Amino acid sequence: MRARQLILRLTIYYVIIVGAVLLAMYLWPGIRGYLPIGGAEQLVTQPSHNPLKASEAVRAAHVENLGQSLFWLAVAMAGALFASLPVSWVYMAARSGDEYDQSLVHTIIVLPMVVTGIVIIVQNSLALAFSLAGIAGAVRFRNSLKSSGDALFILLAVSIGLSAGIGAVELAALVSIVLNYTFAVLWLTEFGEREGMKRYLADYDGVDRSRPPDPPKKK
Repeated sequence: MRARQLILRLTIYYVIIVGAVLLAMYLWPGIRGYLPIGGAEQLVTQPSHNPLKASEAVRAAHVENLGQSLFWLAVAMAGALFASLPVSWVYMAARSGDEYDQSLVHTIIVLPMVVTGIVIIVQNSLALAFSLAGIAGAVRFRNSLKSSGDALFILLAVSIGLSAGIGAVELAALVSIVLNYTFAVLWLTEFGEREGMKRYLADYDGVDRSRPPDPPKKK
């Protein structure tokens, strides 16, 4: 997939998603109080809180029963999924040859939903947070990342999950949009390319300066 096609695909995707959300809020104005949105505004404007207390941003305005809670959780999970899906497109399009990792693609899609669930579970309990840290420390991760660039995609996936988990799906969408377009533009312009470099993004213009020059042909 060429970079321009990727940018067009991202633009169409984001326009459809944002348009669908705005349409739903226009048709049902009261639905906003049942959705995991608005957390970003509270995080920016609220005064500092006791770090041992749960953030108010994770609580929706009108969620009061089991059905409404499940709806809130489902929308938060779906928001994390919809925000992370285009991240996987950018990785699949821009990652170069032999170091392409399918397991990382799956991780980019699933990890934000996992993080969303974890944030919702531990946000009211310091003891649960420490327990989770101990469990995670006991797990041995045998698949190391092949490049620091891959770590950026993992961090992006984690940030999307954290945003959705605190009720700030709009922040997850913004992070997804900004970072995806940044990667696409870096690929399109081949920013930082020089001869003999270690390539991370796939070659775009067909002139791969990272390859050693071909040996002279014998006459």
